[in-house]
Amino acid sequence: MPKSRLNSGRSVFGRRMLIGLGVLLAAALLAGLAALLAGGRHGDRPAAAAPTAPARPAPAPTASAEPSGHAASGVARPPHTNSPTEYATAFARTLWSYDTRAVDQPAFVGGLRLWLTPESQYADGASVAAQVPDPVLWSRMRDTGQSSTARDLEAHLPDAFRQAVAQDPGALSRAYVYAVTVTGTVDVAWNGGGRGGESRAITLAVQCRPQQDCALAAIAPTVHP
Repeated sequence: MPKSRLNSGRSVFGRRMLIGLGVLLAAALLAGLAALLAGGRHGDRPAAAAPTAPARPAPAPTASAEPSGHAASGVARPPHTNSPTEYATAFARTLWSYDTRAVDQPAFVGGLRLWLTPESQYADGASVAAQVPDPVLWSRMRDTGQSSTARDLEAHLPDAFRQAVAQDPGALSRAYVYAVTVTGTVDVAWNGGGRGGESRAITLAVQCRPQQDCALAAIAPTVHP
């Protein structure tokens, strides 16, 4: 296949991934996320050619993939980290780990929304709420005492994202939004000793500006490997 056609195909693929994400109203947003859902495998940053977010200042808390505590809603707070993969792992763990007997649906959704970036043009709260069972289903889950625990989580930057950033390194520095795919296993338990498990995967848009903690921008409707 001619190189021009190959590059064109990658460009079309990147745009389709962008549209699928759902955060695409403003021109600035489109520019900032042009490299969003299209890039890399293992590692916290794309290829060396792409700009990277520098490490946080020494006085800042040590980065950790574990949530740094719990909000009043009982939902884990965001961790202090400028690593997209650590942040994405922590969010996926929080999203997939819950006890319906201990927190109601609105509080759970509200707690997850605290992970969103304060930059409203990049924050897609609807994509977060869409990942949570609606109040009626949540109530039924509570009746059966359902709880869920995530384990064995792994996060990486999708290959297409790395490729897109390599083609246009400057795009990343406009919004500092990274695509991160997290995989893992979810163990579910319910009344009467019932147990089950399943594999899960999710692709997140994580914003990590220099000298700032990461924040969630959106959740993609499609998982990108």
